[in-house]
Amino acid sequence: MGRIMVSKKVTFSFNGKPVSDAVEPRLLLSDYLRGQLGATGSHVGCEHGVCGACTVKIDGLAIRSCLTLAVQVDGKSLETVESLSKDGELSPLQRAFQRHHALQCGFCTPGILMSFSELMNSNTVVGEEEIRDVLSGHLCRCTGYENIVRAVLSVFNGTQPKGPENGV
Repeated sequence: MGRIMVSKKVTFSFNGKPVSDAVEPRLLLSDYLRGQLGATGSHVGCEHGVCGACTVKIDGLAIRSCLTLAVQVDGKSLETVESLSKDGELSPLQRAFQRHHALQCGFCTPGILMSFSELMNSNTVVGEEEIRDVLSGHLCRCTGYENIVRAVLSVFNGTQPKGPENGV
């Protein structure tokens, strides 16, 4: 006898837009984002919550989408890296990463950006120690982290230019 597939209706805000969908209860949020919503900015790396590449925000808090079920977003606000830019303009954090060469292959970058996006919304004074603490939850094989620290510090210190005239 075949297995009966049961789906659950979820309704949530996705990058500011309402979504209502039926999902299988055991479907991981990372797979749902990429496979059903087409949000390919969130990457799947280790699938154990260690690398941080799949980090998104639910109700403003950074979480690992590979450890979260899609049904858990029901009634919540879900943001991915695609939410950071507005009207085709990069966010100050994205511009800082560009200006300070804080990415190379880019695989880990979306998750790192989402974690720092949470930090930006929760703190007004952030130093190198807090930045390195956030980075400790992410694996990056290319950058050596120093340029990421510089980029984030530039945003928190107000030394990041406001527009595309940032010299890139």
